[in-house]
Amino acid sequence: MPFLRLNSRLADGYDQRTLKKDMPSKADIWIQAASAGEAYLAEEIVNGFESRKPLSILLTSGTRQGVDILSRTVNALSGKNNISCRVSSFPFDSPSIMEKTVNNINPKVMVLLESEMWPGHLFALKKYGCKTVVINGRMTDKSLGKYLLWKSFWHSIKPDMIYAISKKDAGRFGKLFGSKMVEVMPNIKFDRFGSDETDFRSGNPLEKIITRDTSFVVLGSVREEEEPLVEKIILDILKRKPETIIGLFPRHMHRTKHWSNALGRMNIKWALRTNTAKPAENGRVILWDTFGELVHAYKYAGAAFVGGSLVPLGGQNFLEALNCGVVPVTGPFWDNFSWVGSEIVNEGLLRIAEDWRGASDALVEIMNNPPSREKVISEAGKYMKSRQGGAAFACRTIKDLLEK
Repeated sequence: MPFLRLNSRLADGYDQRTLKKDMPSKADIWIQAASAGEAYLAEEIVNGFESRKPLSILLTSGTRQGVDILSRTVNALSGKNNISCRVSSFPFDSPSIMEKTVNNINPKVMVLLESEMWPGHLFALKKYGCKTVVINGRMTDKSLGKYLLWKSFWHSIKPDMIYAISKKDAGRFGKLFGSKMVEVMPNIKFDRFGSDETDFRSGNPLEKIITRDTSFVVLGSVREEEEPLVEKIILDILKRKPETIIGLFPRHMHRTKHWSNALGRMNIKWALRTNTAKPAENGRVILWDTFGELVHAYKYAGAAFVGGSLVPLGGQNFLEALNCGVVPVTGPFWDNFSWVGSEIVNEGLLRIAEDWRGASDALVEIMNNPPSREKVISEAGKYMKSRQGGAAFACRTIKDLLEK
């Protein structure tokens, strides 16, 4: 464990993770959100929760981004609905640390979002006798294969109930834990459509560097494994539309160093976001080295590619772009978001490209003939509305467990 300090991501909040500082205190409900995506789900649940009597909730996450989002949620809630919330980093999954943590928090209900299952954590919860539920559960075939290597152990520490986002996910959980304890629920991510994850009280932070009439393309959530293919997209777009400004958003901030070297090697004009304070020049790539501005960028984008999808990684969240009135373009590997339904492609609200060339073609086509933002938002809203209700379902489920 001492060597984990050498990892920049895990070193953040290290003293909390090892219980050397700010030991989590008692809470009625403990909600664990792995990172930013799950933290937004926790936000939906907490904002929709009501209680007639005082209720305490502990929100934890394993990343700095997740903790920041949860902290924002707590600040906005500020004691509403008789609920008090606290935020902390999720402890390291050492059996002794987890047992001490669970005993100190003394939770009545443990909520695990999506697929956040750790053996030491589940073992401590089972030993303590806490009711544990997986909400918005999802599991890939790859993850299931790893769990099945030690099926008997995972079965011995299984949660009390699992609510999965699709029949396929429910089937995978069922193979591991048994189908009797698994049901399907509406995906909470549908509820988030229409919400604004940006704070405009001080204006859009990009308004001084991206003007409304600028040809601006976002390449969002780009993963390391697809970087050589994204390089080709950048070169192709700038060749065909040299006036374009490209916003490049690596999924992980530590890849900015790689992109700094790559853009220099490609002889492309570029600048770091932190060094960009004036209107960006045409034909320039802005390399984002700050977190939390992707949605702001979508609001200015004429077209957007969402990464993690040109290679078999499952894809990243393209609903953020759609929520801003931009028809997103992804590669062929978007199975992490197949729960949205293939009908979204049929209705023209998502463009699927077979390779990097197809992605570049789609981006250029959208820039040349941009659809109305208002129409895109309206049509997407209709599509999502019939699929919403996950947050309310989660709140009812947690209340029922509290009252048992």
